[in-house]
Amino acid sequence: MQFAVGDIVQMKKAHPCGCNEWEILREGMDFRIKCTKCGHMVMLPRVKFEKNVKKILSHDPEKARQALEEDF
Repeated sequence: MQFAVGDIVQMKKAHPCGCNEWEILREGMDFRIKCTKCGHMVMLPRVKFEKNVKKILSHDPEKARQALEEDF
């Protein structure tokens, strides 16, 4: 699967707040994701993240492009 900053992904396990939808804030060797319900942020190694993702719910190419421009 291809992931990009701004994607909303569904994880296999739900967060304690009851939501299993997360927004990708950073990608690379580690992923920073944010719960879409309570805003809690978590850093995960790529291997663990890819293992726990069920599916990509939405992809926002505009948000991904803005994140790339901010890096430079």
